[in-house]
Amino acid sequence: MSKLILLSAGGTGGHLFPAEALAHELRDRGYRIHLVTDRRAQRFSDNFPADEVHVVPSATITSKNPVALIRTGIALFRGLRDSGRLLARIKPDAVVGFGGYPTLPPLMAATRAAMPAMIQEQNAVMGRANRFLAGRVDVIAGGFLEPGTGVHGDKIITTGNPVRPDVLEAAKTPYKAPAKDDDFHLLVFGGSQGARFFSEILPATIDQLPEDFRRRLRITQQARPEDKDDVEAYYRDNGIKAEVSPFFAGMAKRMANAHLVISRSGASTVSELSTIGRPAILVPFPHALDHDQAANAAALEKKGGARVVRQSELTPQSLANVLSDLAGNPEQLATMARQARETGRPDAARLLADLVEDMASGQSPFEKQKDQQ
Repeated sequence: MSKLILLSAGGTGGHLFPAEALAHELRDRGYRIHLVTDRRAQRFSDNFPADEVHVVPSATITSKNPVALIRTGIALFRGLRDSGRLLARIKPDAVVGFGGYPTLPPLMAATRAAMPAMIQEQNAVMGRANRFLAGRVDVIAGGFLEPGTGVHGDKIITTGNPVRPDVLEAAKTPYKAPAKDDDFHLLVFGGSQGARFFSEILPATIDQLPEDFRRRLRITQQARPEDKDDVEAYYRDNGIKAEVSPFFAGMAKRMANAHLVISRSGASTVSELSTIGRPAILVPFPHALDHDQAANAAALEKKGGARVVRQSELTPQSLANVLSDLAGNPEQLATMARQARETGRPDAARLLADLVEDMASGQSPFEKQKDQQ
């Protein structure tokens, strides 16, 4: 029977999407895949290429209230107990965690049972759950993390962040900067909080743009259900062609069709932008616990693939100035697209799968690296 790999991820897209990309790669290599996650993942699980999906109890540590901490502790204990039983039953050859508190029970159970274990950190700074697990696992695969950095830098191998097959397909579309009179395709999206902020600032920003640029705009914008009608009405009343929705299928293709992207800077977003190679204005989520979005955005800006603006410093006029400047400079847009693409790691899923194969075969990835040097 083929070997079995257990993947564990929190129930958000940012954690599940790289896990899904790795699952596709491992399935293509003949591995069986099981996923352990929380109940939030049910909306994504239909597309996840797993032979079985397991839900274990977990909880996020967000409060110092003694009662809340006790409840969290009980949930994590139950998750650890159930994870131990699950691992004893399915006997995975390796366990890989992708962050989020739901990864704590299965990864802790794996390390207690001396099973090969690895975490993958998507962000430029390590999240809390992964920090807790870093000292226990064998390998830390970094999306942006560099070997030798931090307390557990000796465990880090940089692979980049795996992206899904639709992103790799979208990356085949070359970037073509718009000529002066061409339609200008602007893609705007963010999580729930990002969608709300962009729904508020974009209409006021467009009011500040020159009329000739306004006529060129073709906007695709994510908006919360409660904001959708107001945003659509603004664009309709002002004669601007726009598609507004709380959710878009085929986001990778929409990203490939964009001349410019305005978005938050979660790890998956930054990785997809760099893999596809599209210029962006990044507005990091200001209330992220570990300021991970700011670090992710800074990494892409440093390479020249994006402009980063703090939300606290962003006004309709300042955003209008940046938009007008970039739209009027197609050469700069093309340069940003090229530099973004140069930072991409389209082979991240393959590199990560290589690490998993080494661990599942009982070989240390670090010893293999030494042999290859």
